[in-house]
Formats: sequence, C-alpha cells, structure tokens
Amino acid sequence: MPFDLTILGCNSAVPTNQRKPTAQLLNVAGRFFLIDCGEGTQLQLRKYKIRMQNIHHVFISHLHGDHYFGLIGFISTMHLLGREKELHVYGPAELKEIIYIQLEASKTTLCFPLFFHEFGFENPELLMENNDVTVHTIPLKHSLPCCGFLFKEKPKPRRMRKEKIEEYNIPLEAVPDIKEGGGYLSKDGELIPHIELTRSAQNPRSFAFCSDTMYNESIIPQIEGVDILYHEATFLDELKERAKQTMHSTAKEAATIAKKAKVKRLIIGHYSQRYFDLTPLQDEAETVFPNTLLAHEGETHEVKRTYDSDS
Repeated sequence: MPFDLTILGCNSAVPTNQRKPTAQLLNVAGRFFLIDCGEGTQLQLRKYKIRMQNIHHVFISHLHGDHYFGLIGFISTMHLLGREKELHVYGPAELKEIIYIQLEASKTTLCFPLFFHEFGFENPELLMENNDVTVHTIPLKHSLPCCGFLFKEKPKPRRMRKEKIEEYNIPLEAVPDIKEGGGYLSKDGELIPHIELTRSAQNPRSFAFCSDTMYNESIIPQIEGVDILYHEATFLDELKERAKQTMHSTAKEAATIAKKAKVKRLIIGHYSQRYFDLTPLQDEAETVFPNTLLAHEGETHEVKRTYDSDS
C-alpha cells in the first residue's frame, strides 16, 4: 500500500512564476489528504494529473492566505464537476464562515455535503482516524494560531509464515486469531506459539507537516522518529532575526529540529521569494541534518515498507 507525499506548492506568501504557495497531497493506502490549499492548488492538481474527486479530507493549518486562498476555488470546482461525495475540511473555527460567505455571495448551493471540523491550538488533538491512519494536530508558534498535522499509520498485525501454514496444515479460519496473537493447537495436541507461526508486521509509516512556525522545540516529542518531516525554512540563517520577527524558521533551525527529533528524512519549503536559487538553503540545512531535501513542485516522496529483523 502506498504512503506517498506529493508537493503541489512550496513558496511562502507571494507566489512566483516558478513556485506556488503551500499545498501538499498525502496518499495513504489510496486515501488522499490535501494539506493546505494555497492559491492555484487546483491548477497544480490538474497539472500533475491528480484526480480532485479522490480527495475527501482537506487540512488547513492557519488563516494566512497563502495556506487557504485556493480552497474556495477547489470547492467551487468540485461543485461544477457534479461531485456527490462528502468533503471534510479541518481548520480554524473562522474558516467555515469565510467559505460560506463566498458561497452565499455567489448564490452557490453545493451539490455535495461539506463538513467543517474546527480544532484548537493549545494541545495536540485527534482530528480523524480510519482503518489505516490517524491524524493529530501539532501546535506551532506563529503570528496567527497555527497547527501542523501528524499522519501515522495504524499498526498492522503480524504476518503469517506460509511455510508454517503448510507444516501444521493450519485451516484458513484459524489464521485471523493467530495473526492477532493467538497460538495454534496442532492435531498432535501441541500448542504452537504465535511467535513461531508469524513474522514481523510492517512498521507503521508517518509524516509530520510543520507549516509556518518559529523555532519550537516543544514539537520534538510529538514528531520524534517520523519517516518524513516537512518543516518550513523561509530564510537562510543570516536572516534569523527577520525569521524571529515574522515567526518563521531558517533552514538551519528546521534542520536542528529534525536532528533533535531523530527523524529519518527532512523536506524544507515555504521559501521566501527573495531566493531564486534554493541550493544555499539545502546546503545550510545539510550541515546540521544531512538527509535534507528541497520541496520541489511535482515531486513525490515515497515512504517504503520496512519490517523488523525477523521478516
């Protein structure tokens, strides 16, 4: 099952000809989650041949325009395309009113159910869960109330060893109980332990999205060890005072968070428009955390399945 992150937009407040504002798409087992929706997001979805109708959950980190100005267009397009399936939007409380004012002004009555889910900014909250994944907020420090999002796969049961099924002639109806932790009583009356009959499960995969924020070590326990950390890196460290004033981060600060949280991979983005060449941002981050990548629009970052040593 896939666990893939696609970058749709990677610039900060002002879009350029080369880069659009923040938007990302996470695919977990064929379920698509849109994370922030800056201006032009629906055009990016079309450009990269991503079906908008497959998106049922949208997460908005905060109410600076470069993170949600594309939402009304996305919703309107879904309506014009005749969408019938419900859409769930998670964001600050004011977002619902903002969207409905625009719909009312255009006398638009949506042809699909639209649900808003508001969250707070003080403590992590569980926003949603399904059979595959949980989504929690990550409280951040910015000039407006702001939250990132932590996506974590749910643990899977251990896998059956096919050779053991054949060796002990285990019937199919016994397999679910064994995978959940039970043993098997053989025809000879021997109790075969669960650990002998199974091999390790897939390690749960995870992604942490840390949108606009100043340097904030309080998030480290929550994001520790994630497979991919996206962390904004608006400025080079030579402008760290500017970063502090605007409550943003530098590339070096993002890398420091990644190092202290012992994440596996760091992706930086939310670049200031002053940077045409992004190489210095990556170079600076790599001095602290070598496994750093730049967010580039259209690129997809895969988290592959891994297993413990007994697999």
